[in-house]
Amino acid sequence: MRVPLSWLREYVDLPAGETGRDVQAKLVSAGLEVETVEQLGAGLKGPLVVGRVLAIETLEGFKKPIRYCQVDVGQANGSGEPQNVICGATNFAVGDKVVVSLPGAVLPGGFAISARKTYGRVSEGMICSAAELDMSDDHKGIIVLPPEHEAGSDAIELLELVDEVLDIAVTPDRGYCLSLRGIAREVATAYGLPLRDPALLDVPAPNAHGYPVQVADRIGCDRFTARTVTGLDPEAHSPIWLQRRLQKAGMRPVSLAVDITNYVMLELGQPLHAYDRSRVSGTIGVRRAEPGEKFTTLDGTKRVLDAEDLVITDDNGPIGLAGVMGGANTEIADAVPDPETGAVRGTTEVVIEAAHFDAVSIARTARRHKLSSEASRRFERGVDPEAASAAAQRTVDLLVLLAGGTAEAGVTEIIAPSAPRTITVPADHPDRVAGVTYGRETVVRRLQQVGCDVYGADTLTVTVPSWRPDLRDPNDLAEEVIRLEGYENLPSTLPRPPAGRGLTERQRLHRRVGRALAGAGYVEALNYPFIGDEVLDQLGLAADDPRRDTVRLVNPLSDAEPALRTTLLPGLLAALRRNDGRGAHDLALFETGLVFRATGDEPPAAVLPVDHRPSDEEIAELNAALPSQPRRAAVVLSGAREQAGWWGKGTPVSWADAVEAGRIVARAAGVELTVRQDQQDPWHPGRCAALLAVVDGQEILVGNAGELHPRVTKALGVAERTCAMEIDLDRLERAALGPVQAPHVSSFPVATQDVALVVDASVAAADVEAALRAGAGELLESLRLFDVFTGEQLGEGRKSLAYALRFRAPDRTLTAEEASAARDAAVAAAVERTGAALRGA
Repeated sequence: MRVPLSWLREYVDLPAGETGRDVQAKLVSAGLEVETVEQLGAGLKGPLVVGRVLAIETLEGFKKPIRYCQVDVGQANGSGEPQNVICGATNFAVGDKVVVSLPGAVLPGGFAISARKTYGRVSEGMICSAAELDMSDDHKGIIVLPPEHEAGSDAIELLELVDEVLDIAVTPDRGYCLSLRGIAREVATAYGLPLRDPALLDVPAPNAHGYPVQVADRIGCDRFTARTVTGLDPEAHSPIWLQRRLQKAGMRPVSLAVDITNYVMLELGQPLHAYDRSRVSGTIGVRRAEPGEKFTTLDGTKRVLDAEDLVITDDNGPIGLAGVMGGANTEIADAVPDPETGAVRGTTEVVIEAAHFDAVSIARTARRHKLSSEASRRFERGVDPEAASAAAQRTVDLLVLLAGGTAEAGVTEIIAPSAPRTITVPADHPDRVAGVTYGRETVVRRLQQVGCDVYGADTLTVTVPSWRPDLRDPNDLAEEVIRLEGYENLPSTLPRPPAGRGLTERQRLHRRVGRALAGAGYVEALNYPFIGDEVLDQLGLAADDPRRDTVRLVNPLSDAEPALRTTLLPGLLAALRRNDGRGAHDLALFETGLVFRATGDEPPAAVLPVDHRPSDEEIAELNAALPSQPRRAAVVLSGAREQAGWWGKGTPVSWADAVEAGRIVARAAGVELTVRQDQQDPWHPGRCAALLAVVDGQEILVGNAGELHPRVTKALGVAERTCAMEIDLDRLERAALGPVQAPHVSSFPVATQDVALVVDASVAAADVEAALRAGAGELLESLRLFDVFTGEQLGEGRKSLAYALRFRAPDRTLTAEEASAARDAAVAAAVERTGAALRGA
């Protein structure tokens, strides 16, 4: 809401030296958000005067029209002689009054005016447009003034070019501040000054002679006032003061009747609409639209109406979208000359509508049709229903005054019965809310300044004013007292939080995993938790894959991603593709976070109360409606794992790097993984590993790792041989044997024994490793597969697996015999369990 300070002073007698900055400080202290104070006319310097065009000479030979004008500026130039000015505009004629800046003037933006030679003539000043004077963005032509203004008079004062405008961001609960009346009330309260309420007008009582109106929906429209004005002069234009106030408030002057309705709306906060009476057929009605009913609004758009839309109608159908925008079929006609008689034709009779509509209905209609207007902004935030008749009277008075109209005696007013809202509140309730002792007198005084009627002693009965629909409970009243007393006067009290208990084990695991992956060279990439069906198709997930059972959002940010993720891979692969497309080809990314897995057994979510704290049972019921949210860690890799250089060839990423990433995560959790071959989408069937861990004595799947399927990499637009790993951190936490223990550093030497075992090609290396561990006993410190060999000398279908076994005792140095015995026991177990043979034996 833009509020000119000069207009505001009409309702509040501010001190003479009070500036816009001073008013801004007062309003901010009262809880309003004043974003800026615009200084209109800053740097403007005269002489800027009214001029009368005496003669116009059109100069030939130029690409655009150039006119050499003689302008009478009275005694403003010191000589009384006509001023010669070059001008390129063509929207004025001899005898018109224009705005002239004389040499020595400085226009907004620091543009200095001087006499100079141009187009072969000397131009002694400039004839100004609205844009050049910073009045509006209109560059189409210069300003043509009404003929009554005397040549040579000061145009700066005439056009009210010097002013201050407060730009206020009005929150949804303070709809009354979308008017000069509402802002003036706040200013008067802040300064402790009386308010001249512009809504206090003498309004005639309703009678049976007004324009016929029928309201079918009294819930959607609980008040409708109609007034009629006849005998309007179609050639009447909005006076300068009216146009300037609209421009300063951010609105564009259109025509006198429309400008007056906009002016009254800005003044009183009540949206109005003027219908051309000659184009309205029969009774004006208010009803809900018929499904599929069509209607053309003032902006020329043909709209298909919804059954919930509230419409204004006549005998022929809709003539207005209630509270949003009028119809093109009854709009005020522009004044145009009759081609035969030369007489000016236009609207001479209007019906004024001032109604009060349901805020929710108007808000839904405006959003449904994507048609936000000045009227809908006010209705959806709450309009004072008692101001409708005053706004209609104010509009009638201005039409009579400025357009020469005659107000008909008929007054139509339809009002649905209603009672003012009353709230009972303890007198010390604001004290208890703020932690400050205000006292009953202060509470009563502040509530009365808001406009409330207050009765009672220890318990107050407060009648809320009609312009404050946001005041609904005792806390709203307490907020009014606190803000008017000043938020800055509230004492600052530091809370005393309980002693911290540190991070949970789950949080510690989350941090350890992130640090471990970052230390291994991975870069964390945080992604939005939203996915769509398209990416699940690109991943090649089967129709019955549980990852397709997504949780859908009621209000998604993007129609392409309407669901919550069931896997971390889509977001990481999108980040990989984005970075690869920008030239970074060697990538290793990771993410830890929640996925959302719906089971289908979740009960509907309960709606929790807002007037008190929910009970533990209600919170538990709400939590039960949530989907399962396991915590995952995932990595994606592409390009080179080690760069090529003078030291040799580089190493491309492979499925083994993805598997090692899983082991890194598991080690951070203190869990030993078992790796087996697997087939799982979206991985390559021959290069996919299952990551297994023991939970409660049972081996379970905790994740998968490997190279992505070629069809997946092609569909997603990522590099070939892209690898990925995803692992369930919650399952790893259950597999962990308590907190991770720091490793014991032994002071005794290690004994290393290498063995090479020949097994069938179908035997998994993990099975051989498990057998070796079981047979080696407690002396085995670590075991590592360092070579896999196949060849003719082993025979078809056979492979050799070479392992390095490290033995160490915690309390002594092992002898060669003890290390050899442990190795032999490990080999024997492998022979027994897997059919292995010691190579070379």
